[in-house]
Amino acid sequence: MEANVYDKKYKMMMETPVNKLIPKLAVPTIISMLITSIYNMADTFFVSQISTSASGAVGVNFSLMAMIQAIGFTLGMGSGNYISRMLGAKERERAQRACSTAVYAAVFCGSLLAIFGLTNIDALVRVLGATKTIAPHAVAYGKYILIAAPYMTVSFVFNNHLRSQGNASLSMIGITVGGVLNVILDPILIFGFHMGISGAAIATIISQFVSFLILLILVIHSPNVLKPNPKYFTWKPWVYKEIISAGLPTLGRQGLASAASVFLNVASSGFGDAAVAAMSIVTRIMMFVNSALIGFGQGFQPVCGFSFGAKRYDRVLEAYDFCKKVAVVFLSIMGIIMFCIATPLMKMFRKEDLEVIRIGALALKMQCVMLPFQAYIIMGNMLTQSIGYSFRATITATARQGLFFIPAILILPRIFDLVGVQLAQPVADGFTFILTQVIIVYIVKELKEKMKQKECASEQKIDVEE
Repeated sequence: MEANVYDKKYKMMMETPVNKLIPKLAVPTIISMLITSIYNMADTFFVSQISTSASGAVGVNFSLMAMIQAIGFTLGMGSGNYISRMLGAKERERAQRACSTAVYAAVFCGSLLAIFGLTNIDALVRVLGATKTIAPHAVAYGKYILIAAPYMTVSFVFNNHLRSQGNASLSMIGITVGGVLNVILDPILIFGFHMGISGAAIATIISQFVSFLILLILVIHSPNVLKPNPKYFTWKPWVYKEIISAGLPTLGRQGLASAASVFLNVASSGFGDAAVAAMSIVTRIMMFVNSALIGFGQGFQPVCGFSFGAKRYDRVLEAYDFCKKVAVVFLSIMGIIMFCIATPLMKMFRKEDLEVIRIGALALKMQCVMLPFQAYIIMGNMLTQSIGYSFRATITATARQGLFFIPAILILPRIFDLVGVQLAQPVADGFTFILTQVIIVYIVKELKEKMKQKECASEQKIDVEE
């Protein structure tokens, strides 16, 4: 990659006003996240037409998908955040080593998961929360997802690398094509070829493979993107330390999302297949709402990483304040809309089962009330992770689905029965909001202190030169 290409990218990341740069980087990412959520919802929608048990199986396999995402996002966001900071600091070779090492590590880890999962598929779906009636559907779906695990993990790494280098529009292309293909293939394979839930899984892995090929071609042929070159792959500990350190919050968030999904399935299964199906549908709906905000935040992350690497702490704070305000307004509006249409939304997925609608509508309304607070949680976590504050980022990332949700889903159903299952996520969100705000207050204070120190150092340098 030629130096002048890097210089142009550096100038764009450092000089473009944040209220113009972040939306520019975020729009492709928002589209990518929405498309991903749409084809996840498409799976849920079409499979829900088969039966309530089949709908529950999608929820069970959501935990499996979360495991694959945990590997891909940990390696991808960990190396991606490091790449952003190194490019901001103009340390290109270190960025290249992190890029190459993360990609090949993703292939290895994805393959291990596939081998382990396929050899233990029956036991795995039961551990993930499948009831006796849901288990056959979960196995039929899960075995295909595991086959795709190696290239799915690499796709997540490519996506994060492209975004971290300010090329979100390229990652959007691969995800969008794959997402549209998934939505088209779902009804064809499920109903046209009478493949049932296996058809939904096959549609998913075909579309994911197409996305992977597109992303691979874009990475290889784009002039301003780091390539996964074998000669830069390394076993040196510092590379893994940087990747894992920066990716630990993501590992915590994604890993605990998988664990939380298992606990949710197990807690729901005590109240029947309708409860498992209802909570699965609610989870997919809320993922769709949050995906737009996460996409917006991922437009913020490279700006934050570049700026922090260049010691432009004022720009980091400016970008954070801008994103926080946009996020609160957006989620407040979405919360009101979703609250009002909760019942019709549930009817779209499983209109034949009134119990699924009743359980899901109440759970959805409860979560909508907490949506504005999630703006602070998500943006706070992205700030801490982007600037490399690994420990605090890990705390904010693991709080919502781990530190607070898992105790809530274990305790509340024992006290309030099914309502406790529905209350668990809103309660966890409330406590996570409080914790995140405490952490962010101190981080903002530290960044302002760094700004003052930098200004003092500049003034002293000027005095010496004079």
